[in-house]
Amino acid sequence: MTATVRTVAETGSTNADMAELARNGASEGLWLRAERQSAGKGRQGRAWQSPPGNLYVSTLVRTRAGEPSPATLALVAAVALDETARVFGLAPMLKWPNDLLVDGAKLSGILLERVGDAVILGFGVNLAHHPGDLDRATTSFAAHGPAPDPQLFAETLAESFARWVSRWREGIAPVRERWLARAHPPGTALTARLADGTSLDGLFGGLDGEGALILRLADGTSHVIHAADVFLL
Repeated sequence: MTATVRTVAETGSTNADMAELARNGASEGLWLRAERQSAGKGRQGRAWQSPPGNLYVSTLVRTRAGEPSPATLALVAAVALDETARVFGLAPMLKWPNDLLVDGAKLSGILLERVGDAVILGFGVNLAHHPGDLDRATTSFAAHGPAPDPQLFAETLAESFARWVSRWREGIAPVRERWLARAHPPGTALTARLADGTSLDGLFGGLDGEGALILRLADGTSHVIHAADVFLL
């Protein structure tokens, strides 16, 4: 697929706009970037702060029969964003499913939403700024050196993402392998906050064949997690 990055000065949410474009038949490979969002959102409906100078961009993938699970596009997004970050001078660590951390602080957020046969993927990356009032540590490119140009970063990300989607369509194995190579090591202590409000503490046991998180519990058993907020302990 050939990527095209459209840029607008301001919108409510690039994910919401991309979802509407998907409903109207937009083709895979389209990217929409906003210089500023007035109603950005993260996972579980959380607000996403959107000061100018950071990256706010969304794209879509049209799913097809016989492909890996659409949920595994979270891993595709993570490895493509990690690859892009390295082009611009940072070497993050991945945390399941798609957080990029630098020295334990969150650099970015990725949100997946389903619209018919399309998966909408939104990327928020702290290039020039990072919030200081969240319940977790955050960071930005500017905290470690020059902030990349958002448009150039988006175009580089689009190219990387296209390559990784092509590999993903042949099977999840290469994506899973790259993700594990960039993640915290096996045995890292994690806590997973589940959708029902409970938490599980354990050690990172890798990913199963479908990209789900394996958490090794204190009693020696392993728990496979398909959806949760995961934190390093």
